[in-house]
Amino acid sequence: MTQAPTDRSFVVEQRVAAPPAQVFAAWARPELFRRWWLPETSGLMLADLEMWVETGGHYRLAIVPPGRREPLVFHGRYVEVIDTRRIVWTNEEEADGAVTTVTFAEQDGATRVTVTEVYPTAAARDAAVAEGSTSGWPEQLRQLDTLVTG
Repeated sequence: MTQAPTDRSFVVEQRVAAPPAQVFAAWARPELFRRWWLPETSGLMLADLEMWVETGGHYRLAIVPPGRREPLVFHGRYVEVIDTRRIVWTNEEEADGAVTTVTFAEQDGATRVTVTEVYPTAAARDAAVAEGSTSGWPEQLRQLDTLVTG
C-alpha cells in the first residue's frame, strides 16, 4: 500500500512473512541488503556498497543505470537505529534530500514494514514522485519478502 499522508511525505507499507529480527537484518547486513535493494526490473546494477548501520553511521551506494558507465552515488547517514525496530537515514546526494524512516512491527509472526520519506518541501516530494524515485518501493519490498522467506 502506498500513501501520501502529508504534502511533504511518501509512505509505503508491506507485510513481510518473517519476524522483525530477520527483516531488520536484511536492511542492516550489506551481504543481504545488496540481494534485494534494487528493483530487478529496473536494470540497475549496484557497483559498490558501504554501510555502517548504527546511529551516527553512514552509507554510500554506487548504482549504475542501464546504458551508463559511470555510477550515480547516493550517500547519507544513519540518524537513528533501534535494533529490530527502526532505522532512520538521510539522503544527502541532493540539497533537498529526504529523510527516510523504516519501521519493523511484529504482526502475527510476520513484520509490518513501513517506509516513510519526508521531503523538505511539497515540491521536492512531487519532483521525487514525478521522476520515479519512489516507484521502486513496492517491488523492492516484495523482493525483501522473497529473500527472507525463501
